[in-house]
Amino acid sequence: MKAVILGAGEGLRCRPLTLTRSKVMLPVANKPILEHIIDALFKCSINDIIMVVGYKKERIMDHFRDGVDFGVNITYVEQNGQIGTAHAIKQVSSHVDDAFIVLNGDNIIEAGTISDILAGRSGDVTILTVVREHTEGYGVVVSEKNKVMNIIEKTTEDLSHNVNTGTYIFNPDIFDYIEATSISETGEYAITDTIQQMIDDGKNVNMVHSEAMWLDAVHSWDLLKANAYLLDRFEPTVNDCTIEEGAVVRGRVSIGQDTVIHPGSFILGPVVIGKNCEIGPNAVVLPSTTIGNYSIVEPSALIKNSIIMHDVRVGAFSYISNSILGAHNSIGSHFITETKENFFIEMKGILHIAAKLGTVIGDGNNIKHKVLTEPGKMISTGCSIASGVNVSRYIPRNSKVF
Repeated sequence: MKAVILGAGEGLRCRPLTLTRSKVMLPVANKPILEHIIDALFKCSINDIIMVVGYKKERIMDHFRDGVDFGVNITYVEQNGQIGTAHAIKQVSSHVDDAFIVLNGDNIIEAGTISDILAGRSGDVTILTVVREHTEGYGVVVSEKNKVMNIIEKTTEDLSHNVNTGTYIFNPDIFDYIEATSISETGEYAITDTIQQMIDDGKNVNMVHSEAMWLDAVHSWDLLKANAYLLDRFEPTVNDCTIEEGAVVRGRVSIGQDTVIHPGSFILGPVVIGKNCEIGPNAVVLPSTTIGNYSIVEPSALIKNSIIMHDVRVGAFSYISNSILGAHNSIGSHFITETKENFFIEMKGILHIAAKLGTVIGDGNNIKHKVLTEPGKMISTGCSIASGVNVSRYIPRNSKVF
C-alpha cells in the first residue's frame, strides 16, 4: 500500500515559526513532525510515499530527498495553491492505482496508530478516529457502531467525541468523487465534503478507533506539549560526546556526537541535545527540553520545558522556560522569559488560549543583553533587540527595537 502525506500548507497559527518553514518541518523531540510520520510508516512496512508539497517545499525536499536515508521511497507532487484537502489528494491521482492511506503531515503519530487503521480497514472508505473529551475546533464523526453517518467540521455542539484525525484509507474511485466535490463556504475543496457525498450516495464508509498516539499541534505552543509527550517515550542514546568531570547528567538523556558538557553543568532528563553542541559550565537543562544541533548554552543559563532549535546561542545567566526558540538566534546574557498559564493570545483579531507559555521566537534574531519577554509575547524573524528591552507586544519581522 502506498501512503500519501499532505504537507503543502503553511500553518498560519504556528507563526512566526512557519515564516521560514512549513508546519510539517517544525521539530519535536529534535526531529521534524514529518520525520516522525515517515518513521511510523516505515515501521508498518509502508515504504512507498507520495508527498504533496507546496509552501516552502524546498526545505522538505532538501531534508528527505528521495527518502533512501529514511528507508523509504519518496515521490513529490506539488499542490499549486492550497485550496483544500480534496484538491491536494487529487494531485496524486496519476500515482496510485490501488488502495492508499492518506495522512496529514502536521499530526504526530506512531506506528501503532497506522497499524490500527490498517487492521480495521473495511468498506469503500476507512476513517481513523480518536476520542477526545473536548472537541471544540475539531471535525467529529457521528456513527452507528462503526458505520459513519455524518462528518461534521469544527462543531461547537457536543455531537460526538470521535475526532476525525484526517487519516483515511481510500480506493482509487475517490478521485471520481473528488471531481464532483463543490467548493465550500471557506473557498476550499474539503475531503470531508467528498466523503459525506459518498455516505449520502450509500457508499460504505467505516470508522476505526485508535488509542495509539495522535497529537495535533494547532498552535506553536502546542509543540511544547507534544515535545514533552515524546520525550517521555524516547529511547535515550549517548553518542561520541564529551561529558567533562564535574558535570552531572541524570535521567533519560540523549546527547549527540561531538557535543561537550562542561564542568558544573546539570542535566536532568528527559532531555535531548543534538550534535556539536556546547553546554555550560554551570548551565542547567531541566526536563522536557530539546536543544538542536550546533547550539551553545553559555555558563549558568537555565532552560526547562523548552524547544531550542539548531544553531542557537543562549547567553550566560539566561532563564528560558516553556518557550520555543527558532534557528540561528543569538541571545545575549540575562535573557528572561516570563511564563503564564491559561491566558489568551490574540492572533489576527482572534483570541486563542495558551495552557502555559513563555515566548515563541522565530529564526535569525539578534537579541542583546538583559532582555525580558512578557508571557505570550512573540518575536518574529530577522529582528534586532537592543539591551534592556522589555518585550511587551508582538515584534514583527525585521524590526529594530531600542
